[in-house]
Amino acid sequence: MSRADKTAAIAELADKFRSSNATVLTEYRGLSVKQITDLRGALRGNATYAVVKNTLTELAAKEAGVTAFDGQLVGPSAIAFVDGDPVEAAKSLRDFAKANPLLVIKSGLLDGKALTAQEITKLADLESREVLLAKLAGAMNASLTQAVYLFAAPLSQTARVVDALRAKVESEGPAVAAPEAEAEVATEENPADAAPAVEATENVATGGDEA
Repeated sequence: MSRADKTAAIAELADKFRSSNATVLTEYRGLSVKQITDLRGALRGNATYAVVKNTLTELAAKEAGVTAFDGQLVGPSAIAFVDGDPVEAAKSLRDFAKANPLLVIKSGLLDGKALTAQEITKLADLESREVLLAKLAGAMNASLTQAVYLFAAPLSQTARVVDALRAKVESEGPAVAAPEAEAEVATEENPADAAPAVEATENVATGGDEA
């Protein structure tokens, strides 16, 4: 690999570290090409799985200010760069590792916080954002669209939506428990416009050579 190619690879990895919601470092020693392809398929939609060169990754992590993987980039390494739901990505990695014990989950990074392999497993045990939104919608006797708006709205808007939904439920039938809004809001503000929709992009799996 030429110096220019190395510089470009480091810059690309550094950008992935900065833009990802979470990253998970794994060792894939002994996995076949088909198994790695299957893992990429399982992660598609939430993360890309990149086989990386350890030396270049160390430089990229340093450039991005990431220290979670210090001293752990040894052996055949691959990183899951998560730009979708971290919980779903963790579930996919956990389930694949159970079925294919040669995959070793080593550590991770979520919202700037370093995670151990055990913490990644605990993350995988959580319910996904979609499940939580669905439960919230049911508890509030509201549609999923209203629940998504509630999550996306600023705090002052959220409090008003909670009050409006509570009043709607009380007027239509027996009271249904709703989450408490614990923030003080200014009552003179105008009703909020609908929160912009979040655009979802499909991840494309990338790979590289073993260090």
